[in-house]
Amino acid sequence: MCEMSAIILASTENMSYEEWLEHRKLGIGGSDASVICGVNRYKSPVELWMDKTNQLPYQEAGEAAYWGTQLEPLVRAEFTKRTGIAVSHASELLQSVEHPFMLANLDGTCEHPDLGPCIFEAKTASAYKTGEWEDSIPDEYLLQIIHYMAVTGYKGTYIAVLIGGNTFKWKFIERDEELISMLIELEADFWDHVKSLTPPPLDGSSASAKFLAERFPNSVPASKIVLPDAATDLLHQYDTACEQLETFTEQKQEAENLLKQMLGENEVGTVGSRIITWKNVAQERLDSKTLKAEHPTLYKKYANKTSYRRFTIKKAV
Repeated sequence: MCEMSAIILASTENMSYEEWLEHRKLGIGGSDASVICGVNRYKSPVELWMDKTNQLPYQEAGEAAYWGTQLEPLVRAEFTKRTGIAVSHASELLQSVEHPFMLANLDGTCEHPDLGPCIFEAKTASAYKTGEWEDSIPDEYLLQIIHYMAVTGYKGTYIAVLIGGNTFKWKFIERDEELISMLIELEADFWDHVKSLTPPPLDGSSASAKFLAERFPNSVPASKIVLPDAATDLLHQYDTACEQLETFTEQKQEAENLLKQMLGENEVGTVGSRIITWKNVAQERLDSKTLKAEHPTLYKKYANKTSYRRFTIKKAV
């Protein structure tokens, strides 16, 4: 039998969502792991750092999170029905003994016939995510359960998912000491940033771009500064990436053109397991220029004005 290497930090039995969020700021939770590792599509490490250091406003749980919680008992019951493995519902916030900054809020625990106590994790997913569950599980969920195994010391995790409301799958993931060591190191480094109130560096993710757009939505007209010397290296990185992008874009277009030539008038072509289509698509678009010229009042009534900051790099005159 495996002895759990965590203590109970708090009971979540009757804990409100607001209280739960506050407790999560005491450390790093399972869903934070993918953010820290830079594979989360919706949140950047800097945004997570701001959350942990109380610099972000309170946000209600989204629809996906709400329905995930509501459907959790159903996923748990279906897993037991299909596998015969009983799951004990967990209502505790756990804290690692060895690494107190690591927290875990498990969906449940169960027994593996050979490995003993294991974690149970319930998920719901959109039908559009079906492909992500074919041979493995999405990276953000893998990192989440690796984090849970690091906290608890357990040797495996059963993860079950309801996809699109009508497809049920489950998988068993064994403990991976190499991944756990890597994750602990990354999370410890991130928590040092939280304790020192020093933001982690931005990365090249769309989540970081979103964070910057939301953090600095407006520029001060005519304001100008001299950037530090480090900007020179970043400009070189930017220019090199642009050159490579231009080359790859041209290569992609060449391949597309040659495939279109092969298709000719045909709409669908196949090669191996790949299907290539080149079909007609009819679209209707509003001629805003004509509408503005001929019906200016109507145009003004329905025009939607948006604002954003355009980023450009050019030679100084």
